[in-house]
Order: sequence, then C-alpha cells, then structure tokens
Amino acid sequence: MTDKIARRGFLKTGGLAVAGALTVGCAPQTENKPAASAAPAASTEFASHEPRLLPGCCAYSYSDYLSKGKMTYADFFDQVVKMGCVGADMTVYWLKSTDPAQLDELRHLAFKKGIPFSGAACGSSMVQGTAAKRSQVLAEIKKWVDVTDRLGASHLRVFGGPLPKGVTIKQGTDWVVEAMKAACDYSGKKGITLGIEDHEGVTQNSDVCLEIMHRVNSPYAGINLDITNFTTTPAQDAYSQIKACLPYATHAHIRDHFEENGERVDLDRVWRLFAEAGYKGFMSAEWENTHEPDKDAMTGVPKLMDEIKTLCRKYSTV
Repeated sequence: MTDKIARRGFLKTGGLAVAGALTVGCAPQTENKPAASAAPAASTEFASHEPRLLPGCCAYSYSDYLSKGKMTYADFFDQVVKMGCVGADMTVYWLKSTDPAQLDELRHLAFKKGIPFSGAACGSSMVQGTAAKRSQVLAEIKKWVDVTDRLGASHLRVFGGPLPKGVTIKQGTDWVVEAMKAACDYSGKKGITLGIEDHEGVTQNSDVCLEIMHRVNSPYAGINLDITNFTTTPAQDAYSQIKACLPYATHAHIRDHFEENGERVDLDRVWRLFAEAGYKGFMSAEWENTHEPDKDAMTGVPKLMDEIKTLCRKYSTV
C-alpha cells in the first residue's frame, strides 16, 4: 500500500513539474479570459486538489490533411498557435524522417512559435504472440522513445493492441506487462513516461488498465486516458472507468463522442472528474470526423478546442 501511494504521488507531482516546465515561455491567452462573473473558479472549489488542466491538440486531429500531404507539421504548429493551445501532441505517423537533424528542426520550429510538446504518440502495440515479436515491438518502442527524447518531450503514447483470434485477455495482458516493464526500464533512463492508451483490444476496460499499472509498477508507466474508448459493462459505464484510471493518467486525449455508441460525451462531467482527482497535465484534442456532422478538421478541431479551453479555465487552478 505504501508503494502504491508513493507511486501515485510521484505521478501527480511529476506531472506538475513537467506541465510547469512546458508552459514556460508561452504567451498567456488573455484575450479569451472569461469575465469575472463566469463559472465558479476551480481555484476555490478544487483548491485542495490543485488541478492543472492544460489545453492541447494532437497532430492526429489533422490526420486527413497530414496523411495526404495537404498539411505539414509546420502548418500544424500554425493551427495550434491560431487556436490558442498551450501544447502539441506529436503523433509521429507522418514524420518524413527520424533523422536527428530533422527532429531538431521540428523542435526548434515549435520553440520559435512558443509551442511545447505535451508528448508524442506512436502506434506500437504490445500484444504479440511470440517472444520474437515482443522483442521486435520493444525495439520499436525504444526507437520512438529516442525520437520523443530528441523532440524534447517527456511522454510517449503506446498501445496494448487488439487480441488475435483465440488469445485470451489474460494472455494479452501478460504480454503487455512483459513488454511495458522492459520499455519503461528504457524510457525511465531518459525521464520519459510511457502512457498506454485505453484502446481497441486488451485495454478497453479500466480493470485491465489498472492491472497493467499495478503489475508494471514503474513511476514511468501511466495511462494515456482517451475518454471515449472504454467499453461499457453492466457494472461500469464510461465515466466510472475514466474515474478509476485517473490516479494513473499521464495524458488525456479528448473527443466529444463515445466510440462505442456515438453518444455525445458530457465534457463538463469529465472535466470535473479530472479536477476532483487533482490531475495535472494536458487535455489534448484528438478530433475525428466519425460521429461529427462537420467532417472538416479545419472547422471541427477549433470548435472542440474552444470547448476544451473553456473547461480548462473553469476547472483548472491555473
């Protein structure tokens, strides 16, 4: 019990240090501040928890543009600035190169625009049926840890992965724990936290996510909490599963419709859960057009970002 409490304390205080460091040099968005008569300030209602909820944006939000070459990462940075985000999550799928000189150029360009990286996100999945494949994915994660380090970020999103036919959740969980333990041993030496995302496959239930955290038992292991991906059960709806995982949340991906049924997320309820837990970190838009009437990221992402910024102002102590 003592180890668990110490671990949770590390994540919370460590998150504060990282978030505080990331925001240095960023111009405050004072023109968008709500009037004094706006919603109750979190600084009074949640002062004892000291939540720090920072608005960010995932490059994945512009996947339709980045994947087709209609947008570069430099263009993405311009969008981040235009929307008044604090940080950018670098989905790495569209990097033309991981050559150090190219990564240094991206890092410098973001710095010149006043944009810290809230983290990076790779597609590596740890549910692999053979030792050879698990070794291969471990090498892949180490590569993206090195890229994350070169970019100057402190967080990397990874996946558990879909379950192959005939594989049980227990088997998949065992493989994830094996791979993530070794990956965190490597990432920890660089001060980089690995956030496993609740996503399709083995990690779509909070109980499994928590089991992985308990068994990996590393201060460099966390949950990249996508608020829309949990599969509901008679005993647990999505909101209760979000709440259960919050002590281990190291980054949040925000969409406004649940993946399972397309229902709209009560974002105010979600933000209150994060604030009550004393979460310290980024609330990063990961817009998709799957359930959106507006199918264009150029208009859809700013709308979602406006909601995120408003809620961060309402519930954060900063």
